[in-house]
Amino acid sequence: MTDTPTPDTPLVRLVDDDPDLLEAQMQALHLAGFRAEAFTDAAAALGGLGPDWPGVVLSDVRMPGMDGFQLFERIRALDPDLPVILLTGHGDVPMAVAALKQGVYDFLAKPVGGGTLAAALARAASSRALVLENRALRRQQQDSAARETRLIGQSPFMQHLRETVARLAEAGGDVLILGPGGSGKETVARAIHRQGPRRARAFVPVACAALDEARFESEMLGAEPQGRTPRAPGRLEAAHRGTLYLDEIDALAPALQARLLALIEVGQIQPPGSAAPRPLDLRVIASSRADLERLMREGAFRSDLYYRLSGAVLTLPPLAERREDIPALFRHFLLAAAARLNLPVAPVTGAVKARLAGHGWPGNLRELRQFAESHALGLTPFDPPAEGGDAPGLSDLVAEYEAELIREALRLAQGNATQAMARLRLPRKTFYDKLARHGIKPADFRPG
Repeated sequence: MTDTPTPDTPLVRLVDDDPDLLEAQMQALHLAGFRAEAFTDAAAALGGLGPDWPGVVLSDVRMPGMDGFQLFERIRALDPDLPVILLTGHGDVPMAVAALKQGVYDFLAKPVGGGTLAAALARAASSRALVLENRALRRQQQDSAARETRLIGQSPFMQHLRETVARLAEAGGDVLILGPGGSGKETVARAIHRQGPRRARAFVPVACAALDEARFESEMLGAEPQGRTPRAPGRLEAAHRGTLYLDEIDALAPALQARLLALIEVGQIQPPGSAAPRPLDLRVIASSRADLERLMREGAFRSDLYYRLSGAVLTLPPLAERREDIPALFRHFLLAAAARLNLPVAPVTGAVKARLAGHGWPGNLRELRQFAESHALGLTPFDPPAEGGDAPGLSDLVAEYEAELIREALRLAQGNATQAMARLRLPRKTFYDKLARHGIKPADFRPG
């Protein structure tokens, strides 16, 4: 006896071995604005429950076979945040206290008034909705982080870089990333962090070029509380057990280089207002567009800081040295811009392809990303219709968009056709028909 819930109506799963009582509870909950699912068997009531189930479970305690406490234990194993409210006519204070300590959302003694029960269910439903909303937000953040840290391209360099990043991530040591401006140094740093054992902790970027003598202490150690304003934690404290990313480390003045080295070497900090030092455990990833070895020889960069940071050194080339990756990178930036701006994906015209192939891209990935965003907004050169001809029709644009989506799915799946099919929700035959129609080969997207 079940009802299909609507997205905006609280859902309650009722469990009681008394069918007459179930029927009465169903009617009462409907009148109170709830949708209800009724089960006379606790084991059957477990069906469909899990991390994404959007409701609340209301169960009797005394039942044959599996009782309410046993049902709760099974539900807790499926999802410890799924609210369970238990009803009993035989309860006492010790039983209620034990149930609540174990994680039962609420414990109500029969007979319970309709208003009391409805209020308890409403609180539990609100709690469940908040849990699911937070989980969805975390997934979005994770998906966004994954997109931000993707290393796009099939050039020999990029294939080698992905392998190197995976090794460095697990190794856990400090890393120095060198390369021209806009070459993707922060993206690589985030990829190392995301693939490593500290992925659950913060990635804290520091723009070293913005740090001077006056700002260094407050930025790195935190600011003292002022009046009712609480103390602002510094970057080092925020990066504890995570990753500190020092962007353009060469921009630090020599005196600040020494101060930074002392802070990260000692393994502890004492933020303003704290009574005692606090441990500091972090991974340091630094980047620079400068030749640090030359600066070190010239006395502009401290050798002790260089050797502290350069346990592993990655050097990124300018975009012009891996031109075969430019089309894939452009498609990635274009799709991301279209999604963010809520615009259809603009077709890649001959004029755009000519610029991708012929431009030197001195601004590297940063310049290419800006070009893709301009194209998404319709601000790039376009091809006039051929004499006597027409601009691409709707079917042509749809086909191009479809091909882009398939390529993107294969990139995300690293050429795994089964995963790409699942991502696109396409039957096997349809998927392979589309591959043939667009001349797309999954093998082209596999690493190595």
